[in-house]
Amino acid sequence: MNTFPTRLFMAALILVAAATLAVVAASFLIKTPTDYELELAKIENDILSTKASALSGSAEGALTLVYLHYLKASLTGRFDDFNVAETETENAIHTLGASDDLYLVRANLNYTFHRLDEVRHDLDRLSSLAASPRAQVLRTNIDLQQGKYAHARQGYESVIQAERTWDNLARLAYLESKIGDPLAADRLYREAQDEITAKEMRSYAWVEVQRGLLDLRQGRHEEAWAHYRHADKAYSGYWLIEDHMAELLGAQRKYGEAIARYQSVVARSPRPELQQAVGDLYALMGQPEQARPWHEQALAAYLASARRREVHYFHHLAWFYADVREDGAEAVKWARRDLDLRRNYATREALAWALYRAGRIAESLDEIKQALAARVKDAHLFFHAAMIHLAAGRTGEGKQFLKRAAEVNPRYEAFHVHR
Repeated sequence: MNTFPTRLFMAALILVAAATLAVVAASFLIKTPTDYELELAKIENDILSTKASALSGSAEGALTLVYLHYLKASLTGRFDDFNVAETETENAIHTLGASDDLYLVRANLNYTFHRLDEVRHDLDRLSSLAASPRAQVLRTNIDLQQGKYAHARQGYESVIQAERTWDNLARLAYLESKIGDPLAADRLYREAQDEITAKEMRSYAWVEVQRGLLDLRQGRHEEAWAHYRHADKAYSGYWLIEDHMAELLGAQRKYGEAIARYQSVVARSPRPELQQAVGDLYALMGQPEQARPWHEQALAAYLASARRREVHYFHHLAWFYADVREDGAEAVKWARRDLDLRRNYATREALAWALYRAGRIAESLDEIKQALAARVKDAHLFFHAAMIHLAAGRTGEGKQFLKRAAEVNPRYEAFHVHR
């Protein structure tokens, strides 16, 4: 019997099986791009294709290029990208002259960097868009940063009446989460999601993250995790979602998992506050040697930003010196500089805590009272108020504030990030 055809057939089967296995293996090796990566690649391609028309003097091309750079920076969260967007905006204003659209982009960039006086200056230069909802939102954002919460509420409600969009509803939700009712805030966030289309899954994911953060600040860890998972399913690969997941893992004392996630986030968005978070987690694990380089990187970046006359990290510097270095004098210096720019409950709380670290208890007590006057419902604010009152010998009030902190968030002593 001739067995050659049989052997040939078996060899062919083996080759087919091997090829199939190779294809399967390759499919595992080829990484499917995430939603974040796909959107970022599209924006970068759009920037390249728009540059030619912008360089040719096209006003529409220049405006589109500015918008795309701002969109990229908003997506990546990298301050290098924000700086590029700012440079492109300044170049476009120089080339095209007065433009309400460009002034609004620049105003948003200035707001991102906490340059509130420059935001006002840009808004004052508007003509046809001076009364637009976009301009009104920025004016209301300034009220929020300056602690004018009643004015901010009125402003956001007015904007929503004129333009009921998901982002305007989310702004009011954020305000409610701070000085109102968390249930009302979550309701507004749900209403915001109802306004989001199927093409805006990043926006949907962002709102889910805010709902998760709302739960986290009430100690509702399981509910927060559910929101973060929904966000990741809606829009995969987003560093912002991983940032909040890492914070939650830290709050659950899963420090190793939290550090691994933060390191992944830092690789994509090397923000110093994220580097500090890694250091803080190592410190909580009792590993100061591992914490030190992360803290040093964060501090170097904060200080480098300040040397560039940027102001958006003053708040982080105040808390860093108060809680990481426990250097009250330095903490007070940065907290006062931040308070000079923005007079709200958070900047007053930071100064109160810095003064506490400096041993200036009477002054600390005065500042924390002004922070509490905003009637913000925040567990960490109440905890700091408790420590300050106890240090001042006001034991009854101190215990009462500890009780209020636990009522807002039974897990208020868990790891958290200053945002």
